Amino acid sequence: MAGPLAPDITALPPSGSNLRVGLFGGSFNPIHDGHRLVAEQCLRRLNLDAVWLLVSPGNPLKDHSELAPLEARVRAARELTANPRIHITGVEAAHSFRYTIDTLEWLVGACPDTRFVWIMGADNLSQFDRWERWQDIAALMPIAVYARPGSTFRATVSKAAIALKKHRLPEAEAESLATREPPAWVYLHGITSPQSSSAIRARGKAEAN
Repeated sequence: MAGPLAPDITALPPSGSNLRVGLFGGSFNPIHDGHRLVAEQCLRRLNLDAVWLLVSPGNPLKDHSELAPLEARVRAARELTANPRIHITGVEAAHSFRYTIDTLEWLVGACPDTRFVWIMGADNLSQFDRWERWQDIAALMPIAVYARPGSTFRATVSKAAIALKKHRLPEAEAESLATREPPAWVYLHGITSPQSSSAIRARGKAEAN
């Protein structure tokens, strides 16, 4: 059985009045350059002060049989992302949050003066309607969707994208997203990476055999 997590693993990054912070959640199992690319591009394209990578204890929609320990994933993410404006935390584990909406509602209450934006890949928008209380997430904070190879068409015609169509901003207005009243979202096209965590795990298994 795993022991208690080190305090720095679940610590909340610094926040403050009117800071514009992107929240990028995921298992990061393992983190790779594609994740770092999304964080860095969103920092610039959305004119954010910081991005917080929220390393999940476990996505309810995914198989956990190959999930590395949370502390290992957090530390690996910190090693890969050297940008001082990108902060890595496993804060969800400290509160036993299971769903994204629980995390986001808590963060909004804990950091009332911070302007949050939820960041997700286009592959997640394709299945956003399967997330617990996804409409409440959209109503809680603006959302930035970053393009993923092969996911653009499915994402933009997905159930959630159609339901939120009238709230979509032109990409040219992405810098204003953090100041918009939700629901508001933008689809960001840009540099992408073909890397995926599942492919990295599969390659590691093949090399071990």
